Amino acid sequence: MATIFQRIIDKEIPANIVFEDDLCLAFHDVAPQAPTHVLVIPKKPLPNLAAAKADDQALLGHLLLVAKQIADQLGLSNGYRTVINCGKDGGQSVDHLHIHVLGGRALHWPPG
Repeated sequence: MATIFQRIIDKEIPANIVFEDDLCLAFHDVAPQAPTHVLVIPKKPLPNLAAAKADDQALLGHLLLVAKQIADQLGLSNGYRTVINCGKDGGQSVDHLHIHVLGGRALHWPPG
């Protein structure tokens, strides 16, 4: 069964997309945890970071560069946070690798 993110990639579910290329898609989170909360997801079905292989190295780097581009595009000049949750104990709720880009306010540490 396709994840909600795969269904967004396939355009079965609408999303507020801010970036798309052949490798990934970025869109605003529907339940934002900060004034700016965008998810960057690979189009390749990769369940989580733990499932990544050596041949995913270029894709993973691309996702991080897109996260930086999105932060620049959305004016997060005072800083931002990128988060990759991995597995149940890591707080991952959708089994499709995704990078959270959070900003627009001061973010505290530890996150919780």
